[in-house]
Amino acid sequence: MNSINIKAPAKINIGLFVISKRKDGFHNIYTLFYPINDLYDELSFTKSEMFIFSSNAKDLTEDDSNLIIKAKSIIEKYVKQKINVAINLKKRIPIGGGLGGGSSDAAATLISLNKLYKLNLTKEVLLSMALKLGSDVPFFLNKKSAVGSSRGEVLQEIPLKIDKPILIVNPGISISTKEAFANVVPSPVQFDYFDLVKNNSIDYQKMNEFLHNVFEDYIFANYKEIGEIKKKMYSAGALFSLMTGTGSTVYGIFNNINEAENAYNSFPKNYFRFISCPY
Repeated sequence: MNSINIKAPAKINIGLFVISKRKDGFHNIYTLFYPINDLYDELSFTKSEMFIFSSNAKDLTEDDSNLIIKAKSIIEKYVKQKINVAINLKKRIPIGGGLGGGSSDAAATLISLNKLYKLNLTKEVLLSMALKLGSDVPFFLNKKSAVGSSRGEVLQEIPLKIDKPILIVNPGISISTKEAFANVVPSPVQFDYFDLVKNNSIDYQKMNEFLHNVFEDYIFANYKEIGEIKKKMYSAGALFSLMTGTGSTVYGIFNNINEAENAYNSFPKNYFRFISCPY
């Protein structure tokens, strides 16, 4: 095997709560990670005589701020050998939008290099590496619906399949994760996701009653354009709408594709817009 091609999907957070700040400076969270498998980046890894990184995304730098390169460096440090590989990234997921694109790319890098070079790294080792790269990265090693706690790395698979179209809208506003966490007020959670999910689905009335994204208050107050997207989702008939991650992407779940398309067309064309129909 000389090369591997892999798809790195996006995710949304179905509810996002910050429980407390930890002594290590991170936060304990409670969320439901849901994969968006038809919105993905594509990566190729090819054995090479030197390290090469290329991408259609001009904003990605070739240093450790790029999670793909950081993932490669973590593996090299662990196995104590240089890995010469040509990596190409076709970026489709908006950068810095709360959809987990960078985290997904990092997990895809760990998985692919382990397989391509037959490193035989265990799941436990890969999980440890993933958490060093970011709190969302462990989820993307498995890419199945899961309830996340602690920093997000403690994952419990949950039988959830959304059988309705999901409209994803990103206005192109970059939100600093550091800024968002600095302005969040931690609070306890009064419900259990496993009580909300029945027969692989969630009651949308209960979703609206129990679920929110704790970052919305600060983000919507300071970036009013993002809050307007959520209002517009509900005006267009969304069964449920929420900002994902720390923003700036907002999604809406619609009853049918016609309603989703009408909502899609109501947003400016310079926004990133995508309708997920993975069923």
